[in-house]
Amino acid sequence: TAPLLFESTDDHVRLVGPGSTRCSGRVEVFHGGTWGTVCDDGWDLNDAQVVCRQLNCGMALSALSSAHFGPGSDPIWLDDVDCSGNESSLTECQHPGFGTEDCRHDEDAGVTCSDSQIKLVGPGSTRCSGRVEVFHGGTWGTVCDDGWDLNDAQVVCRQLNCGTALSAPGSAIFGPGSDPIWLNDVACSGNESSLTECQHPGFGTEDCGHHEDAGVTCSDHVRLVGPGSTRCSGRVEVFHGGTWGTVCDDGWDLNDAQVVCRQLNCGTAASAPGSAHFGPGSDPIWLNDVACSGSESSLTECQHPGFGTEDCGHDEDAGVICSGEKSFSTVAHKVGIQYWDLSS
Repeated sequence: TAPLLFESTDDHVRLVGPGSTRCSGRVEVFHGGTWGTVCDDGWDLNDAQVVCRQLNCGMALSALSSAHFGPGSDPIWLDDVDCSGNESSLTECQHPGFGTEDCRHDEDAGVTCSDSQIKLVGPGSTRCSGRVEVFHGGTWGTVCDDGWDLNDAQVVCRQLNCGTALSAPGSAIFGPGSDPIWLNDVACSGNESSLTECQHPGFGTEDCGHHEDAGVTCSDHVRLVGPGSTRCSGRVEVFHGGTWGTVCDDGWDLNDAQVVCRQLNCGTAASAPGSAHFGPGSDPIWLNDVACSGSESSLTECQHPGFGTEDCGHDEDAGVICSGEKSFSTVAHKVGIQYWDLSS
């Protein structure tokens, strides 16, 4: 059977082969209408870093050789690849030319990127919220909530390119996983590039049950702020170009609000207030004339004229009021805030 292929964000490089994931696998490049492999001669972390960045897969953890993810088939497109690590695509790196090689497929190169070692799953999970699971020893396992806090969640959110950490829920809020429980007593400073870099007693060293499985909710580059705002209601702001900015209320409706509420794991949209209901923000105004179907996974996936294309003032800043995250009050209680689940 054909190897499992995970769709990549770049149409000229892909990761495939037995045991591959979206962010780990045998590297193949598209050239001359055909996919081909890369030889491992000189293959190193700088080369792997370019592939990981190109696929939006975080940092390079390893640059694998000797057909670690199985041998591919002809052609072998690249050999002696020499990246500085800063290139935006693998084919920008120095190499002798497509098809110039003296290799066999038992030398096919692979990568493992940081995002291949962690995932968010479970009932109610989204791309950027869910039960945290890490990959170790060939198996996915959970993380116990002993000592689990926002610093730990922040590392997970950054690792998955999911913005900032909004909450670090424990008690299997996203459902219990199954054995193994890989991590416990995780103690991140918040600056690590991956969760497994944080201090912990060792993989599998734990005294937990799956009712203690840890989760995260990340902002995914959207936040709710302003006077009277809560975790699940407020002025909508999106992160773009290194800066938070507002959304204009032209055409703003429940479909748009629904996407924001789902993105923040805040239930369904109860209302989509405009006219700076949660106070006016400050420049920039990033989005206007947003037109979501309601099924998108993030607000920036919705149709819009482009970031910064607007004719609005901040008295038109858009907001949302979401129904609230079911069971979130158990998390909020820890910080002395009461939330009500209005969806029940």
